[in-house]
Amino acid sequence: MKNLKLASRETTRRTVIDVSGVKIGRDFVVIGGPCSVESEEQTIETARAVKAAGADMLRGGAFKPRTSPYSFQGLGLRGLKILEKARKETGLPIVTEVLDPRDVSWVAEFADILQIGTRNMQNFSLLKEVGRSGRPVLLKRGMFSTLDEWLNCAEYILSEGNPDVILCERGIRTFENYTRNTLDLSAVPAIKELTHLPIIIDPTHSTGRISLIGPMSMASVAAGADGLIIEVHYNPDAALCDADQALTPEMFTKIMRRLRPLQAFMDQMPE
Repeated sequence: MKNLKLASRETTRRTVIDVSGVKIGRDFVVIGGPCSVESEEQTIETARAVKAAGADMLRGGAFKPRTSPYSFQGLGLRGLKILEKARKETGLPIVTEVLDPRDVSWVAEFADILQIGTRNMQNFSLLKEVGRSGRPVLLKRGMFSTLDEWLNCAEYILSEGNPDVILCERGIRTFENYTRNTLDLSAVPAIKELTHLPIIIDPTHSTGRISLIGPMSMASVAAGADGLIIEVHYNPDAALCDADQALTPEMFTKIMRRLRPLQAFMDQMPE
């Protein structure tokens, strides 16, 4: 990938991104929380639960790009203010998605990490804007994208002077329809060969099945991922977004109890 001037593995040592003391790229980081911010009670109760289970950061969408224009689109500014309150209460840094270049500057006032979703991976105007935001960026892989295309999108962000890019493998579209997408775990060692940027896994959107989130989380640790981002809702049956794939706090806690010992074991293994 000769066109990569800043993302290439040859340019620097592994990138470590410090977000309020959470070291992404050095420590194994777990980001948990709801797909979307629906209410203050829902968000704060879920934030408390993921914090108690051992999560390092809180995810939650104030803006939601949905397949249907009639689906819940998020609470916007109100959602960001709820996330800010959840951060103050739990101490968990916030990861939230931004959809529009015009919104980047003010969303960055609330978010600790700006997320670029799969549908916006090649929204180059948005990539340039988050590159100038001064905030770390979590860049999800496009559902039809190659590794080369994905890393070139990271290059757009890096070329604007922002060195803090986190890659997120969230599954790609294949002919398989049992799972929501196909989780490409081979991307983890491949990305580590190609770039110095950290890579995390989204086992929720890649599988779309509650029963597979735990096994794929464990497999992600074994593959060498730098972290996970997992959907958790304090009452999934009432969720306005992705209800069928959100873990309850109890399910998330069970996964975390298995995850951390495996992570500790892998940390002791020679590279």
